[in-house]
Amino acid sequence: MKPLRAIVVDDEKLARRGLALRLAEIDEVEVIAECANGQEALQVIGTESPDLVFLDIQMPGMDGFDLVCELQADAMPLIIFVTAFDHYALDAFRIHAVDYILKPIDEERLEEAVQRAVARHGMSSKDSKERLLALVSGRNQSSAARELVADSSPAHTWPERLTIKDGSDFQFIKIADIQWVDAAGDYMCVHAGGKTHIMRTTMKQLEASLDPDIFIRVHRSSIVNANSIATATSHLNGEYVLTLEGGARLKVSRSYRDRIKSLLDT
Repeated sequence: MKPLRAIVVDDEKLARRGLALRLAEIDEVEVIAECANGQEALQVIGTESPDLVFLDIQMPGMDGFDLVCELQADAMPLIIFVTAFDHYALDAFRIHAVDYILKPIDEERLEEAVQRAVARHGMSSKDSKERLLALVSGRNQSSAARELVADSSPAHTWPERLTIKDGSDFQFIKIADIQWVDAAGDYMCVHAGGKTHIMRTTMKQLEASLDPDIFIRVHRSSIVNANSIATATSHLNGEYVLTLEGGARLKVSRSYRDRIKSLLDT
């Protein structure tokens, strides 16, 4: 079997180098890149499509949880969390992620985590992301992940906001601020205002509450706000890649390309 193509994501250079050197001794893994932050990792994942990511949790800017939320379900690699902190529900991570390794890294634990990744390789990216989102959505209420409840509205009208339930409090997201939505099973990642919010609902239910003249289905697991599209690039295989304002990139599958083509022709 070919080794799993992996990247190492950590804001500490020595930590990245040390882990990469240890992984070089494990035949089942090939490290193809090292990333210093979440944004850099997001770009590498988009271009290289690694099988596995060794991901630090606490990083400035985009942390490990935020990175998971930003990934499209069909581009979701296996995740092994690597962190110096043990207060992130260790047992829960071992269920939902491939594994959770504490620093300083024990070589036997690293080998064990890699073997788990090898065993899980081939699991659908959709299922992998859904498991991780189940964990992320259960974090402390002070985190960026919040339960969203769509506004109810009369037939043939479109709500102007989504209501975010946070304990006994409610926050509101303007529909116009939503750039795109990514689905993983019964979890939705709503990307709006530079933040990612998680709601437990289906794509069908959420899509029914969004104006189809503005929010376009571009993939079985993605909806995009047409007003947020900055550029569209066509590929020879018939797919498009959309770049949104702010830099997010989305693939448009061939089954949904006609809507994008008609949008570009207008």
